[in-house]
Amino acid sequence: MFYKCSPEIHEASTQASTVLSNSNKRAFTVDLHCHMFVPSAAEAVAEVFDMETDGLHRFSNQATREVNAKQGETIKDQLTDVERRLSDMDQMGIDIQAISPVPLQYYYALEPDLGRTSSQLINDEIAEVVSAHPDRFVGLGTLPMQDPQMALSELERVVKDLDFRGIELSTNVNGEELSNKKFDSIFAKAEELDTLVFLHPNGFSDGGRMTDHYFINVIGNPLDSTMAVHHLIFDGVLDRYPNLNICVAHGGGYLSAYSGRIDHAHSAREDCRREIKHAPTSYLKKLYFDTVVFTDHQLEYLTELYGSDHIVLGTDYPFDMGMDDPVGFVNETAALTQGDKEAIVGGNAAKLLKLSDI
Repeated sequence: MFYKCSPEIHEASTQASTVLSNSNKRAFTVDLHCHMFVPSAAEAVAEVFDMETDGLHRFSNQATREVNAKQGETIKDQLTDVERRLSDMDQMGIDIQAISPVPLQYYYALEPDLGRTSSQLINDEIAEVVSAHPDRFVGLGTLPMQDPQMALSELERVVKDLDFRGIELSTNVNGEELSNKKFDSIFAKAEELDTLVFLHPNGFSDGGRMTDHYFINVIGNPLDSTMAVHHLIFDGVLDRYPNLNICVAHGGGYLSAYSGRIDHAHSAREDCRREIKHAPTSYLKKLYFDTVVFTDHQLEYLTELYGSDHIVLGTDYPFDMGMDDPVGFVNETAALTQGDKEAIVGGNAAKLLKLSDI
């Protein structure tokens, strides 16, 4: 039995548009894309962490850095205060959040031992929040990807000991592609454990042309996801691990909107089919995408192309590039059926995250 929100939560959600199930009750909702900041981890790395190693910061001009600093103060409580988070969830009509770390706290550029320590601090803090409110939260852990063996151990710990329902990975590791075979053990273990891999970018790894207008996020974030997914497909990762469950943030980036080009390249050029057995879009259709796409025609396109069973609700909470009324956005997308809407706002994520176990 999936968790159903209490009457109190339902009544509190007066500002959120709702999706009604066939029984005229509000549909179960899960936010798979939301973030949390862990001060103890930031304190542990403060003496050595260099903001210039953060992808978004490194390629931002002064105007963007000033806006980001102001935003950091504005949303600090939302990132760290659980009661504020719960209140906001009620207002948005969200029953359960799958909490993942803020991308700033990937900390992949740290030396491995400190990377492992910071990952453990973050994961333990998320676990405490989940333990205190098991009917409202599940955890998506972070890994010290700068050391694949340490990352593998932490993956097993968060799934087996902390009961996390997935992991969050950046779309590159200090500029290296996730498809590098040194990371294969991570994907193999995620497949073995049947745990979700949530891919979330942190700017673009080569963003020299994106410093103005916050392009490093506006363009860079979806572009880095696009690059990562291309490599996962063309470098054969999805062939080697066909049962991986991967969800890509921000609607999957740009690849989904121009996917015909990869099939054409695969059929036209020998160098585009060295590693993969099937048409590239056949792998793309195995992935999941969130609803942080802002326009109903884009959500309609994703649903038409990949099926409503491969789209999950996301907010990017609590950042300004997120969505304040995610359920309303889905509900107001006219081309979706009632069944589509129920699946997207919660049913699909519930299956991916195994919420029947709660």
